[in-house]
Amino acid sequence: MFQTIMRAFVPGYGQRDDAQVREKSGKVAGAIGIATNLLLFAIKLVAGFLSGSVAVMADAVNNLTDSGSSIVMLVGFKLAGKPADEKHPFGHARMEYLSGVIVSFLVLFLGLELGRTSVEKIISPQPADFNLLALGILAVSVVIKLWQCFFYRSVGKTIHSDTVFATSSDSRNDAIATTVVLLGALITRFTGANLDGVLGLAVAVFIVISGVKLVIETGNPLLGVAPDEALVKQIYEKILSYEGVFGIHDLTVHNYGEGKCFASVHCEVPAERDILLSHDIIDNIERDFEKDLGIHLVIHLDPIVTGDERTNKLREQVGKLLHVVVPQASMHDFRVVWGVTHSNVVFDVAVPFSLQDSDQQIQERISQAVQTLDPTYRTVITVDREPTVNELES
Repeated sequence: MFQTIMRAFVPGYGQRDDAQVREKSGKVAGAIGIATNLLLFAIKLVAGFLSGSVAVMADAVNNLTDSGSSIVMLVGFKLAGKPADEKHPFGHARMEYLSGVIVSFLVLFLGLELGRTSVEKIISPQPADFNLLALGILAVSVVIKLWQCFFYRSVGKTIHSDTVFATSSDSRNDAIATTVVLLGALITRFTGANLDGVLGLAVAVFIVISGVKLVIETGNPLLGVAPDEALVKQIYEKILSYEGVFGIHDLTVHNYGEGKCFASVHCEVPAERDILLSHDIIDNIERDFEKDLGIHLVIHLDPIVTGDERTNKLREQVGKLLHVVVPQASMHDFRVVWGVTHSNVVFDVAVPFSLQDSDQQIQERISQAVQTLDPTYRTVITVDREPTVNELES
């Protein structure tokens, strides 16, 4: 049903790679949210006047505010679709993330406001008369809010939008809040007990907790998060499939919005090969990534000496020691400056952020292990912190 509605307004709906289709999908979802929330505001306002319930009136105002959330979402998608300019060379796609944060703060604010109103009702309860028409309007409101929740969830999943998902959570919270108001109305009608304030406070606590979680979830992309493990694995496998690439390290992925992915990585290539040939391979990789995955990839060449058997043997020995003393680490950029009285063994190790040891502790542990091979070895170790260490580096 949801797919049918969206396809009626958005030709090509579901084509996630099409930025214009995605932008229009977000704007249509926002427009539908504005219309349905205004409808809910109107019918709940009627129910509030008929019953004299402050809870119902507050719920009506809540839906009016939800229209504002839908407007924020609509404007967010509109601004996110603006092309890059001199001040914003990576485009404006992160505006979608910002609108998601705004919606999340609105959810948090409404939860706090509902809590304040509920405490006032607990301290000074007000009588209310819930007739069958008011009860029916509240029941219909719950159904509409649930429809909104599943509608936004379907759209959010299709276009992969955290902003729309946040709006779906907001609609779910509203459905729960209205259900509690309805439950309180039924209790008041059939028992005379006024539990509006207590039930409203319970809902407010739930909404505040949900709002805090939404703020964190929608704010994470703006702060910068670790790339998805599946994407990291796909990048590693694709690059290593090219002949002449021995290893990969220092992968960094930046997301400037849906479809705006930028990445950089170091690729190890044989030092003995003609630099023009290696450069040509790197150019092909970067071009293929943009064409096949939509990723703007920049690659740094790391030439590795492969013809020196003594260096190769030591690299293998150090790699085995590394897996013993720091199992979570991987090694790259290995080179040796051979000398008469001592030799400098230079390499980088990548370790996860979760490893508690300091960089200095890691360096000392590895250095001691390397010197068991030969006391004249002097290590120069650089420690890189990464979210995860992919086994493909080993």
